[in-house]
Amino acid sequence: MKLADTLSSAKQAAMANVAKSSQNTNAQTAAAAQVPQRAQASGVAVTVSTLARGLDKASRSSAADIDTQKVATVKAAIQDGSYVVNPEAIADKLLANTKEFAATTN
Repeated sequence: MKLADTLSSAKQAAMANVAKSSQNTNAQTAAAAQVPQRAQASGVAVTVSTLARGLDKASRSSAADIDTQKVATVKAAIQDGSYVVNPEAIADKLLANTKEFAATTN
């Protein structure tokens, strides 16, 4: 009987910990939701540098570098099961990249 009592006590303690954790999570979520309101109410002026704007434009334009036709072709090949993976080519490229990285860090 003592083992059953111990297990019951442990189960109750675990359930209490879960409930406490849930309350903490709810409190953190509520606090996080209030942060943007405080930031908006403070009226702090923010300026973005020319460099930052240029980086933003560069990151947006890099999306155009994706060959959507090739992506669609590979996606279709994967879906119909005709896409073939060449593990030797992958291994060779991984080794080449590792050698390149090792050469640049020395």
